[in-house]
Amino acid sequence: MTSPFLPNVLVLGGTAEARDLAARLHAQGYAVTSSLAGRVSQPRLPVGAVRVGGFGGEAGLAAYLSETATTHLVDATHPFAATMSQHAARAAERTGVPLVRFARPGWAEHPDAGRWTWVESHEEAAALAAGGSRPFLTTGRQTLSGYAARAGLAGLPVLVRVVEEVDEELPEGWTVVRDRGPYTVEGEMRLMREHGTDLVVTKDSGGDYTSAKLDAAREVGARVVVVRRPATVPGVTAVEDLDDVVGWVTGRA
Repeated sequence: MTSPFLPNVLVLGGTAEARDLAARLHAQGYAVTSSLAGRVSQPRLPVGAVRVGGFGGEAGLAAYLSETATTHLVDATHPFAATMSQHAARAAERTGVPLVRFARPGWAEHPDAGRWTWVESHEEAAALAAGGSRPFLTTGRQTLSGYAARAGLAGLPVLVRVVEEVDEELPEGWTVVRDRGPYTVEGEMRLMREHGTDLVVTKDSGGDYTSAKLDAAREVGARVVVVRRPATVPGVTAVEDLDDVVGWVTGRA
């Protein structure tokens, strides 16, 4: 049974930082449950209690918070998990459970950011990718159908990298590489040169885990298109440092 005097934390996770957060809180003796969406078949599991799968929308999450006497809710999902973040905000409002949104810093401060093309949507990114000759898509498995349907892009020799098996038919001539970060600049350069990459399409995931492709793109002379991340849900406290999250939970913020 959870102690009434210690925080009972639910971390909406799946990211490397969420695993780090769970480990840090667990080491200090706090009750932590990490929730994973279940989209990855063999996820790297955090320490402490883990639940896998959706909650059934904001109502389901609100019910879970109440049933488990959660005292702190941390949204440490991927920066592009906009729907989950919206559900978290509404569930926290319904139950009165304090919420903080952690999202690792984006790549806007990268030394090359001013030379990249920033777009607001995957539709815009797909249109620009169709203007390349050998694009490299690193936007995730769930975005691929939109790129595959783009006129002009379907006929190009596109390189795609995903973590999980692609469960849809992609255009002939597309090459799918299954791999999981972290990546190195040397490895990314080797991959791009092998496939003649002239344009890299990514989203502003931020952090160091997958940033090597950005430096590699500069070295091989490939252009970079970056999809901007969704805005934080209005009214939700957002931080970019895990120390701030730990301090918030432990009362030292």
